[in-house]
Amino acid sequence: MKVAVAATGKFGADVLAELAARRPIEYVLTRPDRPKGRGRKLAAPLAKEMAQRLEIPVKQPERLAGLDLGVDVVVLVDYGALIPAELLEQADWLNVHPSLLPRWRGAAPVERAIMAGDTETGVSIIRLVEELDAGPVGAAASFAIGPDDDAGVVYGKAADLAPDLLDEAFGGGFREQEGEVTYAEKIGPEDRLLDWSHPPEELHDRIRALSPHIGARGELHGRPVIVWRSRLADDRLEILEVQAEGGRRMTLDEFERGLRR
Repeated sequence: MKVAVAATGKFGADVLAELAARRPIEYVLTRPDRPKGRGRKLAAPLAKEMAQRLEIPVKQPERLAGLDLGVDVVVLVDYGALIPAELLEQADWLNVHPSLLPRWRGAAPVERAIMAGDTETGVSIIRLVEELDAGPVGAAASFAIGPDDDAGVVYGKAADLAPDLLDEAFGGGFREQEGEVTYAEKIGPEDRLLDWSHPPEELHDRIRALSPHIGARGELHGRPVIVWRSRLADDRLEILEVQAEGGRRMTLDEFERGLRR
């Protein structure tokens, strides 16, 4: 069985590394290099960097239409683009989705689960179909979301589970999804805003849902900041780590000392 991986971001790169340790990967399909950062320098996707480290060939087409896959199975994880129907017909596409489907179909399943205060999530391996995250499930497993777990921790737990679940799904035995469907919409600017009048638990969930990769935005001591870490203590929200505009990440104590100078 010839296997390729379609991946772009960090979650995809992590699953790629785990999967490549178990079986040969024919190539990695990823998005083209894009300008990033303040200098807008061309940067490779994290999945491409991982593939190069593992000496796996990389394909980066601008358009997927007309691509000849040449494999039996494509593992899709954190790719970030719709797959044309013509490619779905060329191979068996298995999607690694970090939620217990049908809960949290869509672009931001981990972030939305944490924002909603979920105490459990998981990983589902589904056969890709044209309808968003609606394919039959070949394997799934759950795990707890700790009260201080941020999105990075949850994605890490999901990446650790994925290879065993993929091995199970490779063996067949798919079933239709069951249960209430909920959707995890893409994170927008309004999702990043912290309203300090809201309950501490809600604020803490928003902060950890957007850390360490997006960042929740609020105002402290009259200054706009990104809040990266917090905790709950005696029903109060304690801010632990922030980043002022144009600055580096720092503890709240460091930030407040800087204001006194």
